[in-house]
Amino acid sequence: MTVREALALAEERLAAAGVETPRVDAELLLAHVLATSRSGLYEQLDADIEPGWEELLERRERREPLAYVIGEWGFRRLTLKVDSRVLVPRPETEVVVERCLERIYDLGAPRVLDVGTGSGAIALAIADEHAGAGVTAIDSSAEALEVAEANAEAAGLAERVRFVEHDLAEGLALGEFDLVVSNPPYIRPDEIFELQPEVRHWEPRRALVGIGVGEQVAAAARSALRPEGWLVLETAAGTTERLAERIELLGYGFVKISEDLGGLDRVVEGRWL
Repeated sequence: MTVREALALAEERLAAAGVETPRVDAELLLAHVLATSRSGLYEQLDADIEPGWEELLERRERREPLAYVIGEWGFRRLTLKVDSRVLVPRPETEVVVERCLERIYDLGAPRVLDVGTGSGAIALAIADEHAGAGVTAIDSSAEALEVAEANAEAAGLAERVRFVEHDLAEGLALGEFDLVVSNPPYIRPDEIFELQPEVRHWEPRRALVGIGVGEQVAAAARSALRPEGWLVLETAAGTTERLAERIELLGYGFVKISEDLGGLDRVVEGRWL
């Protein structure tokens, strides 16, 4: 089978399986198999492809996330290894990193705490883009930390990011920080069944589903932040104003709401006074 034929077949089968972007997914899948880019794929359309690629196609047909199928996903300047132990890094979370970098821009050696690090996406992106930042990244899942630590090694950031198995319920007495950031679970239990199969059947539910976790992080962060340190939280669209009000009641000032790349309010931040 040629690459051209494989591309047509993959698009057809993924469309039939209900995948929202069958052509794009087919291109990315085959580009991965051929160790090339999406544009490079079109330079090899008449080449033969080994039959083993169909095993990956079958996994995607079952609605396993493409990131898990190919084993990696891009996030800002990084390529991160991902599997079912961690959430797939999402574009909206890149805005969280932008807000963090803005808040520590003028600091030569800021100390940052990432709560619920998962794959390490936020922690590693901050360390990658702020040469002086020292980051502590925590998660209650030992399996997630294995993924994050492997990503740190691959990115050459292992000496700059410290990973700690720690549960938010134990508080955040892990030192004094200039910034605390979190992309906590914020999907309500009744919402999980409305999500795409890739999310509800494959991604770790403990990292997805939670009520009031952002507020819990904000409350615990008060004992971890230096005076005038910043808190940056991702939350569900439609809940930012409520969370902003909550963190103001907890004593944060200069509270700001930012949009994600799709124009939806998604990020809440405030300064500990």
